Amino acid sequence: MDFANRDVVVTGGTGALGTAVVGALIEGGVHCRVPYVHDGEAKRFPYRDKVEMVAVKSLADDADVARLYADLPKLWASIHIAGGFAAGAVGATDKAALMAMLDSNLVSCFLCCRAAVKAMAANGGRIVNVVSRQALEWRSGAGLSAYTVSKAGVAALTTTLAEEVAKDGILVNAVAPSIMDTPANRAAMPKADFAAWPKVEEVAATIVFLASPDNRVTRGGVVPVYGKS
Repeated sequence: MDFANRDVVVTGGTGALGTAVVGALIEGGVHCRVPYVHDGEAKRFPYRDKVEMVAVKSLADDADVARLYADLPKLWASIHIAGGFAAGAVGATDKAALMAMLDSNLVSCFLCCRAAVKAMAANGGRIVNVVSRQALEWRSGAGLSAYTVSKAGVAALTTTLAEEVAKDGILVNAVAPSIMDTPANRAAMPKADFAAWPKVEEVAATIVFLASPDNRVTRGGVVPVYGKS
């Protein structure tokens, strides 16, 4: 897929999935802009010398998001991987914990989508969000209610925004991974069947296609990327 000389923002680009996405985009000739919160994550990022790194405090902050998308008049794609995870039954989740999940997942995605739409308004483009299996299969979110609600909100945002901006040539989609095969997940679940989990490179391939010029017609989709799990 040819992304030559196109600008793409990737939030969460320094994480496991984000690194796979950025690596694939660089191979396609993309100029990537990647936000980061902590200096350590920027220093560890293997593509730090091949992308534009932007320091932010929070993607749930209007000013930080505006700065991230500043001076990108021909933005082609915006990929929103950044987010958080927290387990907890409803009875054990207070308002602060709920709002933290909403800010981390839904609010950050909403603000980035809004900024991307403004930047793409005259040119068209692609937006790809990342939700989760729980966003599609709500019962699987028992014990993860705040997280599930926040990701389900992103799925709803994806579908509604896709209808709003199709006329502008902006195609909006999302992917919904199950548990992915990462070092952190292996450490947290050492007895799991790792072979059943989708690899980050496999999930990244779906994201990159949806964000590419080769995707000419798909919009409003929330694509399950579960592998064999």
